[in-house]
Amino acid sequence: MTVFIASLFLPKTVHFTLPGAAPRGSASAKKQPGAPKPAPLERQPSLFQPTSITPPQTPTEDKKRDDPFMNEDGLRVHIPPLETGSDGLRAPADRSSPTWGGRLDQPMSRANSPPPPSLLEKGRTLQLKARELGRQGVTQPRSLVRSDSHDRVFAHANWKVVNADQGNGGLRNAAEAAAREGKLGEYTWVGTLGMPTDALQGTQQLQDIEDRLATEHDMLTVFCSDKDFDGHYSHFCKQILWPVFHYQIPDNPKSKAYEDHSWKYYEAVNQAFADKIVKNWKRGDSIWIHDYHLLLVPGMIRKKLPDAKIGFFLHVAFPSSEVFRCVAVRKQLLEGMVGANLIGFQIHEYTRHFLQTCSRLLSAEATPDGLQLEDRFVDVVNLPIGIDPVSLSQHREEAEVKRWLDIMRERYAGKKLIVARDKLDHVRGVRQKLLSYELFLNQNPEWRDNIVLIQVALSTSEKSELDATVSDIVTRVNSSWANLAYQPVVYLKQDIDYAQYLALLSIADALMITSQREGMNLTSHEYLYCQDGKISDKKHGSLILSEFTGTSSLFGGNELSVNPWDYRACAEAIKKALEMDDEEKERRWTKLFEAVNHHTGSHWFTEFMSRLDRVYDEQHRRDQTSVPRLSMPALIRQYNRTERRLFILDFEGTLVSWGPVNQIIPVSPQRTLDVLNDLLLDERNTIYVMSGRRPEELDRIFRRVPNLGLIAENGCFLKDCGSTEWTEMADSDQIRSWKESVKSILTYYLERTPGAEIEDRRCSLIFHYKSAEDYEAAMRQATDCASHINDACEEQRVHAIPLDGCVLVEPIDWTKSTAAQRIFADLQAGMAADEKHKSPVDFLMVVGDGREDEKVFKWANTLGEGGAVKEVVTVSLGIRNTEATATLTQGVSGVLMALQKLAAIA
Repeated sequence: MTVFIASLFLPKTVHFTLPGAAPRGSASAKKQPGAPKPAPLERQPSLFQPTSITPPQTPTEDKKRDDPFMNEDGLRVHIPPLETGSDGLRAPADRSSPTWGGRLDQPMSRANSPPPPSLLEKGRTLQLKARELGRQGVTQPRSLVRSDSHDRVFAHANWKVVNADQGNGGLRNAAEAAAREGKLGEYTWVGTLGMPTDALQGTQQLQDIEDRLATEHDMLTVFCSDKDFDGHYSHFCKQILWPVFHYQIPDNPKSKAYEDHSWKYYEAVNQAFADKIVKNWKRGDSIWIHDYHLLLVPGMIRKKLPDAKIGFFLHVAFPSSEVFRCVAVRKQLLEGMVGANLIGFQIHEYTRHFLQTCSRLLSAEATPDGLQLEDRFVDVVNLPIGIDPVSLSQHREEAEVKRWLDIMRERYAGKKLIVARDKLDHVRGVRQKLLSYELFLNQNPEWRDNIVLIQVALSTSEKSELDATVSDIVTRVNSSWANLAYQPVVYLKQDIDYAQYLALLSIADALMITSQREGMNLTSHEYLYCQDGKISDKKHGSLILSEFTGTSSLFGGNELSVNPWDYRACAEAIKKALEMDDEEKERRWTKLFEAVNHHTGSHWFTEFMSRLDRVYDEQHRRDQTSVPRLSMPALIRQYNRTERRLFILDFEGTLVSWGPVNQIIPVSPQRTLDVLNDLLLDERNTIYVMSGRRPEELDRIFRRVPNLGLIAENGCFLKDCGSTEWTEMADSDQIRSWKESVKSILTYYLERTPGAEIEDRRCSLIFHYKSAEDYEAAMRQATDCASHINDACEEQRVHAIPLDGCVLVEPIDWTKSTAAQRIFADLQAGMAADEKHKSPVDFLMVVGDGREDEKVFKWANTLGEGGAVKEVVTVSLGIRNTEATATLTQGVSGVLMALQKLAAIA
């Protein structure tokens, strides 16, 4: 059985060796003083002039400085040049993503980008066009015939498979750790190469790349046009989804046309992934799809493979429903996600937001375990990802790490170091961090000359105002307090290699993370692991962590939690981190280290896969097509073998045809009453009828059936067999309390929904809108109403459930299941076991058709599995997936016929 791991970027990509270019990472690629010039390469015979058609090394962007510690202020720290290692696997869990299609050793993108979100970008677009023409060697205007010289360069160049430096590093590390520990068998990656491929279309080169990745690396390559990928990744993902998931509703694009433009490409790329997986899937395989780039893939696969085992995990935050509903294609995205059997999020907060959003926008019933859709159940869990401590420990022992440790120890002797590594975008809070640090230096002059903030800023593809703002702050801080021997901020607008990164984490006195929103910040995990003191004399450093990261919910307050917008509190946290005594540092670090060691990448990976297996089996077992029909011969045999029988039967839709709940049935359902009377002629039978109706309604309907037990208002009232009094199961004071809160909310929506009405029962409230003048508008109001109540009244132990034509508001603590448990407990107390009967009940039959009956089915099945009841029969009449062990397709008449046959036996 294979596990397909679908992520936008494969862990491997391809680098080409172009004519005249030294191999990537080779020693000859570096200019060394005094080194002899390499001999010119022998050229292949050609009809063209000796000059290269497409200069392969024309720069596409400013070259990065060789010195990683040079910063924008011109202040420079002298450090020996770095020798590039060959091990490309070494990378922080949170990798940077280089500009797609911006490498010299990969093809350029042919995509014509969608229109810019702002007219201010027109100049930038022209610059890019000029750069593209310059790359092609164009010096004069020419006819509109595209030269294919660039394509031929890559179509015939040598290439090699290398480790990709973009994508989800945490996911890769987790998969490798799980495989290393023997917890993951065969697995295949599904993703793109992370480079433009139009230049290779139709060439043998492309087929060879696909074949080698599949055979040697177990990777299925998804090829999509440059235009599709650019619209998908650069536009829809980065300019619409990424801001929304991080609570930043984008001002651009301002026009719907722009969004439609990129949405089309988002769908195309997702469809390409789905098609690739469907083509290679075999029965028994598992499919695990990752992150916001592929939200539609689960639903697309489900349409073609209804029985597939599909998991989905969102690595970023999931916003509240108020934010997510601003996305134009919100419904399509949610419907794509719920195609999975199991949906995972980093923390409980994101899980709750997702369930509330689905309840509001899809009108699906949200339960603590997941979503109840019309025809199936989707489990939803929160499971935080972690790091791979084993791999991290191995890399820390490398000589290069120790070399950098010595360099930084000497360079920053006697200084306290605060380190940070963030992408330079609005979400990561780099600006807030620098302003807080500036405030700290203003307020604490004694720390000037004694503290250095090293900020590594991973540049993004978009040049923004933030870039200039951050640079201005860095310049201001350094110009205020720097001197020939001291620089308060070392600002690196580039990533650093893995050895420097590990050395930096090991020698730091504090790590500062001020993200405005973030899923799981694994840099903090790696920092805590590096602070054990094994390779550095510094240990147990403090962690200053934004309360808006998913990571903060794992650490139980042992970090220094900050609100990034509260600069004063952030400055105080810096001071506390620097002045904290060793004993408190060690106490906090020990607790944090335990959390990091528990929530590892391997644990996350195996736990998710085992849950996916479990929920898939449960869902498959509950699927209506998998549940067998009720066998009458088997039922009769079970009935005949037993002496103490308990029937718990639903009323509406089971014993009588269902009508509107707010209308009292005007005539007695005579056939139903006759069947119940016939069954009760046998003294060994005890029957309870459960309903959502009021006690007085049930008394009126069943007044001609003596010795019948009744459950009213879905478990809030109970009337025992032979009794004339009702027992109120619910707490009347609590009911009165929440009703006041909920009624005001329902009244608000009633005023805005002409034709709707509120039904007030003793323990529940129902908002009916089936007769509303505008049903569509009423439906939207009803879902908003349910969401409002679930948000506002959660602590009062009440929930609102959208049903067909109404919203039911009822208490969480009293259900049909709690009433059934009370009945069973009373029978146990009143009917002691003897030699003949080991249990007060040896036959239990539960029949129902609605979602509220599922809990009773589950309870009854548990009694049977535990041996508390010898024979248990649970029967569902609905077409939904069910906990019942049997189904009846004939509806009410089928139930009455089955009960009539049992009554005839006596």
